[in-house]
Amino acid sequence: MDDQRKQMEEQIIESYKRDEEMMILVFAQWCVNNKLDPHALYLQAYPHQENNAALHHALSLTVPEEEAGFISNDTVLGLLSLYGNDDLAFVVTEAIAERASSQGDGE
Repeated sequence: MDDQRKQMEEQIIESYKRDEEMMILVFAQWCVNNKLDPHALYLQAYPHQENNAALHHALSLTVPEEEAGFISNDTVLGLLSLYGNDDLAFVVTEAIAERASSQGDGE
């Protein structure tokens, strides 16, 4: 019974890690799509995590904006909030507001 419980716990942890990696990839691709530097935004939120392996891996998986699907501001903010990345969500919110004011649209 303990082995089965341990195996289930390990599966849950692995699932969470995969989902977290997907969240980071969505963030990185959203940045690319919006001509923002994902590494710079991440460092604004988490200045002591300069060599974040998951972010580096996600950046290697991003595609040019022309090849990517649309990722809404609400989607990226929702994912960041879901995974407790409130500091990064705050930085992204600021970037959205700055971009909107420089473009003159209310997005």
